[in-house]
Amino acid sequence: CGGRDIRRGEWGLRAQLRLSTAHLLPPWPAPADWGLAIWPRPVFIVGVLLLLRRLGVAAQAFAALGSSLSPLPEAKQGNRLICQGPYQRCRHPMYQAVLLCSLGVALSIGSLLHLILLMGLVAVLGGKARREERSLLQLHPDYAVYRSTTPAIAPGLPWLDWRN
Repeated sequence: CGGRDIRRGEWGLRAQLRLSTAHLLPPWPAPADWGLAIWPRPVFIVGVLLLLRRLGVAAQAFAALGSSLSPLPEAKQGNRLICQGPYQRCRHPMYQAVLLCSLGVALSIGSLLHLILLMGLVAVLGGKARREERSLLQLHPDYAVYRSTTPAIAPGLPWLDWRN
């Protein structure tokens, strides 16, 4: 009922939003606590570049879905199965982008807390993607072939890549 209804996967969306918003917290422990007066510039640059590049990929994936876009893991009835653009490289490029943006933040500010937030996002987005795929299999018989040939979120990582 209302904001407490979890039948369509609202729990995952809430957890994802909370973990993503927590990335606004300051680094902990701060690099100074590690004896570093300044965080290493190359690591900072890699983190920022990763963050910026993945924001672009997320925008492409967002645009490719069009009217099929939903923040919930239950696929919309009548949606189209998208397998082109960023969806050629992985089945969940927006989730991949969120995870790599999280990694970019952690690298750019040197924060153990933000690495822990990334691990939380891995758990939540892996679960959301699995639930989403169950509903996509029901709506699109061709999804099984796509799923067997295309990495889920990150190729080679067991919780983030399951192919049948």
